Amino acid sequence: MSPLQHNPPSAVASSQEFSSEERIQLLRLAHDSISSALQCREISLDAPTPHFAEPRGVFTSLYLRHDPPGEDRCREDQRKEDHRAEELRGCVGYVLPTCPVYRAVAETARAAAFDDNRFPPVTQEEAPRLEIELSILSLAQPIQPEEIEVGRHGLLISWHGQRGLLLPQVPVERAWDRTIFLEQTCHKAGLRPDAWQRGATIEAFTAEVFGDKSGL
Repeated sequence: MSPLQHNPPSAVASSQEFSSEERIQLLRLAHDSISSALQCREISLDAPTPHFAEPRGVFTSLYLRHDPPGEDRCREDQRKEDHRAEELRGCVGYVLPTCPVYRAVAETARAAAFDDNRFPPVTQEEAPRLEIELSILSLAQPIQPEEIEVGRHGLLISWHGQRGLLLPQVPVERAWDRTIFLEQTCHKAGLRPDAWQRGATIEAFTAEVFGDKSGL
């Protein structure tokens, strides 16, 4: 396969299926799912609207805010994105749309807080300082390498029962071009970096990405 043309990263392109009010409701649900687990109380996972009952793949990412509330956030705005990655507190997701988006948000938020084995479980003291980012996925579809758009597509690469996924915002945050994005997704799957050139299945999806810090 011939080398890919350079495809520089750009801002993440995210179409808006969910209204500002729906986004706020889903973020509140994610926070409540975590706090309810800490408080040993139950919450309803029944979708309150038909839209929230539609199946979707969902990833929930948690970040721990270090600045006290009300402090000037200029310093945070100037941080490099790789420093932001050091503040990651958990990330868990469902690739496939196996359950309603409402339930998927609640379950992945709780799993990111307590079941991501890269981190200790979130504590009661940390919960008020969590910032949540939701990525609601479209269905993955086969794609040719040259059709991949950094900043628009997430990737799912699979081969011989191994599978790796990276969200659309990852190559943007890390300033990867298209080729590095493909290689790193292969690495995530536990495959050789050039597996995408050797017969691995390449699928792409888009994601509606929003969070506590993003404009709703």
